[in-house]
This record gives sequence, structure tokens and C-alpha cells, in this order.
Amino acid sequence: MTVMTKPEMKDARTVIEAPELSPASLPKPGLLSVEDAKALDLPRMTELFKAHLNPGQLHFMKLLGFHKVKVERAEGMHYIDQNGRKILDFFGGFGSLAFGHNHPKLLEARKKFQDEQRHEIAIAFMSQYAAALAHNLAQCSPGDLDMVFLGSSGSEAMEAALKLAERAAGPKRRKFVYAENSFHGKTKGVLAVTDGQLYRADFKLPGENVRVPFGDIDAIEAAFRADPEIGTIVLETVQGGGGIIEAPAEFWRKLRELCDRYGVIWVADEVQCGFGRTGRFYAFEHYGVVPDITALAKSLGGGKTAMAAMIARREIYMKAYGTPKTAMIHAAATFGGMGEASITSIEAINLLYDENLIDNSAETGAYLLERLKTLQAKYPKIIKDVRGKGLMVGLEFQDFSQTLPVVLRPIVGVLDDKLKGSLSGFVGALLLRDHDVLVAFTEYNRNVIRLEPPLICSRADVDTFVDALDRLLGRGIIAIVRDFVKSQVS
Repeated sequence: MTVMTKPEMKDARTVIEAPELSPASLPKPGLLSVEDAKALDLPRMTELFKAHLNPGQLHFMKLLGFHKVKVERAEGMHYIDQNGRKILDFFGGFGSLAFGHNHPKLLEARKKFQDEQRHEIAIAFMSQYAAALAHNLAQCSPGDLDMVFLGSSGSEAMEAALKLAERAAGPKRRKFVYAENSFHGKTKGVLAVTDGQLYRADFKLPGENVRVPFGDIDAIEAAFRADPEIGTIVLETVQGGGGIIEAPAEFWRKLRELCDRYGVIWVADEVQCGFGRTGRFYAFEHYGVVPDITALAKSLGGGKTAMAAMIARREIYMKAYGTPKTAMIHAAATFGGMGEASITSIEAINLLYDENLIDNSAETGAYLLERLKTLQAKYPKIIKDVRGKGLMVGLEFQDFSQTLPVVLRPIVGVLDDKLKGSLSGFVGALLLRDHDVLVAFTEYNRNVIRLEPPLICSRADVDTFVDALDRLLGRGIIAIVRDFVKSQVS
């Protein structure tokens, strides 16, 4: 396969005079076809990724051995690579694959939509598909959460939630409270309530917001009492990037009472923990409370499309956008509620209930936690903690020094901070290389492996994963480090 490349330029800022050409004679650039893309081998994929996508990210993919995998197809719980190897997916696209890969009913619904040439973009007209999806989301949502905004990503849904909350709170109450180790997205608005210096970098972010420890109701009440400009609090119900962190049940009940008392709007970010992942449609339903605004994304698209939604209480929505004069301030975006995306999500929500996947998440998740806690008891010097709900589980390793003989701990302990994430990285890399299992990691606590397999996960899949992890940890830390080092030179 011959691929044309752009001609080299001495100075990228040089202005090139366009030749006088008629439209019919414009030359076609050196483009790849769909079949060309499918046929790319790993060296060429690596070359293009480095040249046009993210060369820095490639460094980490190489460390983990992920750069050696070309996914040819995917089905159910598995990726299938260029060698026909089946890789068990306990990563799940950070919770984006509730139905596994290429669920046949989702494929069927999408194919029928295409075959019948139904409409995609319905901005000038009402869309029956967007309307039906909004209805379904309202039906699944407790209390009076029934006004829906459709978008394409979690960041977009959370941006919509923050804008709605700010308008409803009013111009004198523009400040937000957010939590330590929170993650709400990478766009600039939600970065202002995302507690990660890596992502915040040196961007100039809007607002003078208030940061509190996650799950600390006293700190939240003190903030509400001290600053009358606070109008909104935004929290993940389960912190994903923070390492699968939950707050106790009484925290959420007290939070609801505090928000009502101080007139503060509560935004619950359920982008990762919602849509059945914890064994309820929303994670906050475990605690018998209802927020004022929430957001979904990831698995809402069924693993086949980009779909996100903000769902709000009607009273708050109407206060912000309820008149003809204000209705278009945050109206649907061009691709919000596209036809095929909407019917994919409609089918996905039905599948959640028709195939009892929320119940399966609760039951199989409990089995996964049980088996991992047994493993923790077997390897207490390696596994520090196991936690989570449903199929959203965090497996936290000890600091590296604590896995070594006692005599070495003081010497290595001074390096623990620099070594954070090394053991989880070693284990993740070797699980893929030697046991055909894919896992994920967390942004803030690098010692945590994040497990978010599809909600179709079975007890047999759990056994495959945990047995593989048991065999790997059974080698001992020295052997794990040695095997990982060998993998870097092979």
C-alpha cells in the first residue's frame, strides 16, 4: 500500500499561492480509504499515531505493552487482536461498554434505521427519536428529574448542568463547591470544578470556586455558611478518577438537607457511575435521595455512539430557560439528539431492563468484590484495599516499599511517591501480556486498578480475571518486576 504524504515545507508559515484551477481539476490529497485504514499494520499505525495524534501518550502505551495490540474486531466481553487472541475486557472503556462490544440488538436497531433512510439531523423540526429518548430518561429518573438536554460527551452534559445551575441560582450566587480528587471533564468550564493539576495545567479557569474534601459534610456546611455567593455544589456520586471512592450513605442524606436549607443546587455527576453500573440506574438511588440536576454519558450510547444527557428538575430548568426569551440560550447543539444516536440509546435503555443488566451488575459485582477480598486476605502485603459497588470496583495496591521484605522498607520507602503506580502498571501490563486480560487505572491514586467490565459480565468472566490475577501475584513482587523489565526489552 502506497500512501502519499504532504510535501515538506521549509517554513510551515510560508504562504503557498494556489494555482488557478477549476473545481473539477482540484487534486485529491494523499488520503487513506476505509479499507486502507483497516489494513494498517502496527508499525504504520504507530507512525501515524506519533505524527498526528499524541506522541507523548505513545510513551505510556509502550510501557504497558498496549502498543503491540491491533484490535481487528470486538464481540461481547472480548477484543480480538491481529493474531486472533481474545482479550477479556475488564476496562470497559471507563464504563462506556455496559452491553459489551457490538451487542446484536444494538446493531440490528442501527441497521434498520440506516436501511429505512430515516433522518439524522432534525434541528428545524422536532425529532421523534430525541423526544422518545428524553421521555425514557425521565421515566428512569426518580423524583421530578424530567427535563432533558442531549449532547455527545460527559463534558458537554456537565457543561450544560453547570450553566443551568448558574442561571437558576442567579447572578448573586455564581460560585460552585467541588470536591478534592474530582473529575468532571476536560473542557474549560468543567475544568474549573475538576481537581487535577494535570488537567487544569496553566489554563485560566472561570470562577472563584470552593474546594472541599469529598464526603466531608462539615466542610460543606462551613462553606455554605461562610459564603452566600455559593449557589451550586457539584459532586460525582462515586469518584472514578479519584480511585473508586464512595461517601457514606448518611453523607448524601445530610447533603440533600443542607442544600434545601441553604438554597444550594446539587449537581450529581453520574457520567461514569450511572446507567446501571453500581447496581441501580443512578448511584445516588442507593441512598434514597434525588439531586436537582444530574448527567449521564458513556454507556448511554450503547458502546456504538457518542451520547450524553443532562436531566434536571422541571422547576430549575424552567427558572433558567422557561420563557421564549430564554429558551434558546442553551438549546440543542447541532449533533444533540441525532437520529441514529437517539435510537441507539433508546434501545440501550430498554436492553438494561429487558436483559436484567442492572441486577446482573449488582449480583456479579458483589461476587467480584467477594473474590477480590479473598485475594486481599491471601496477599495482604500486596493488596491494600478492595472497594466499590456493582461493576465499578477499585483494587488498590500497597505502596511499593510495603510489598518488600521488612529490612528493605525504610530504604525504598523514601521513593514510594515516585514509585506510585508502578506496581499497578506492572500488573496491568503482565495481565495483558500473559493472561489476555485488560484493566484500567485511575488518574489521582495511581496505585489503583479500575475495574469496569461490561454489565453483561458473568461469574465465569470474574473467575477468569481473578484466577489470572491470583497466578500473577503468586509469582511474588521480585518476579513481577523482573518479568515486567524483560517485557520492555523484548
